[in-house]
Amino acid sequence: MDDTITASRAETAARDAYLDLLKRCLTRYSGSDIFLGAPLQKPRWATDDTTTLRDLEEGRYAHQDADTMVGWLRLDNIRACVESVLREQIPGDLVETGVWRGGTCMYMRGILRAWGETERKVWVADSFAGFPEPDLERYPADRQFTGPLAEQSLADVPYSHSIGLTEVRRRFASYDLLDEQVEFLEGYFRDTIPTAPIGQIAVLRLDGDLYESTDVVLRNLYDKLSVGGYCIIDDFSLPPCVKAVEDFRAERGITEPLEKIDWGSVFWRKTSA
Repeated sequence: MDDTITASRAETAARDAYLDLLKRCLTRYSGSDIFLGAPLQKPRWATDDTTTLRDLEEGRYAHQDADTMVGWLRLDNIRACVESVLREQIPGDLVETGVWRGGTCMYMRGILRAWGETERKVWVADSFAGFPEPDLERYPADRQFTGPLAEQSLADVPYSHSIGLTEVRRRFASYDLLDEQVEFLEGYFRDTIPTAPIGQIAVLRLDGDLYESTDVVLRNLYDKLSVGGYCIIDDFSLPPCVKAVEDFRAERGITEPLEKIDWGSVFWRKTSA
């Protein structure tokens, strides 16, 4: 057998093994009904008998010490999108806006490392101090996140509290993924995203929950997304986020179809400038 073919297969196998292990470590989920260590974090409406393996894979529940809330399906989508732009040499960095403990960004960085990509950066954007007070005058759709209604949304998720930048950096470092290819943007999106020193983008992933957060990111970063790049919406189960995405797509005449990832997340590929 040709040595080049053998080496290529070995490299692919090593890459797959590393990224599979990283996915399992980030979620603290082994692929069985046995979790590593501490119990699951669940919304208050959940009961033990509602948990299935599919729920775990879809990220409906998360291990309380997991580095990411998202399940395997969303991480698989991230890998597919990133590897697609690497194979096709679509220019640009990888960006996530709204990162919690940073797990999905760690996965992005791990994919770049596994592919030997040394030029692209991963941008980690978050307030690292929780959600901003909704600006209902400009974004009335965010009323869901105020007062008693908040009990039905963000406040109903026990692990939605803010995670500081120091903790996120520590978790990156624990995987040996904290280096010069990782850039942090600290602050509310309304303050940081419009002037962020981000150039071309190959993968743009939004996880800001609110209409405002979604709108600010799309209006300021979507034009930087390369043709052939991917836009991923994590919160397509939240009405304010859904409305912001639909409003932006309608205003801009974006017709690329939304592709479903799981119960609450979608993406599309940008096919024209």
